[in-house]
Amino acid sequence: MYAAAIITGCIFIYSCENDQKAIDIWTKPKELKEEATKVESYFSQDGKVKAKLTAPLMLRITTTTIYVEFPNSLHVDFYNDSTKVQTRLDSKYGKYFEGEEKVYLRDSVVVVTVAGDTLKSPDLWWDQGKGTFYTDKYAVYSSKTQLIQGGEGLEATDDLKTVTFKKPTGLVEVKEDSLP
Repeated sequence: MYAAAIITGCIFIYSCENDQKAIDIWTKPKELKEEATKVESYFSQDGKVKAKLTAPLMLRITTTTIYVEFPNSLHVDFYNDSTKVQTRLDSKYGKYFEGEEKVYLRDSVVVVTVAGDTLKSPDLWWDQGKGTFYTDKYAVYSSKTQLIQGGEGLEATDDLKTVTFKKPTGLVEVKEDSLP
């Protein structure tokens, strides 16, 4: 009887011992990854469709933050209030940060309006909530009458109606009657 009590006590005491490696395995943050192919997704704001995104591959990663990655390119059509395409965006890589409603774009980023105004940059952010693009990298904006380059970035509305460069250089057509 004493032998059984001693053996049971030893097992109980031994089982209460914490192995640090086992604790680390059980409590280590896990990275969860979801994958989707041939993605077509719509973005809406205040009940209105604002954009349609298509991509060949989408990865949704959950770690300490949640983000969606588009490693093999993406295309976005931005709509006006009449749900007509007003702007198109193409990029070879994109990363959407869910909690911030921001998209980081890189590698051959091109934004083109239906009027033909074009914005090109190797690196661009899109803030969905504000409806703006911005970068601190080199960018080029061209229209029928302008070719502007900015070595230190820009900020623009996502319809490219307003584009503000940091340290711009370039050619701008000016009418004679607008000169001082």
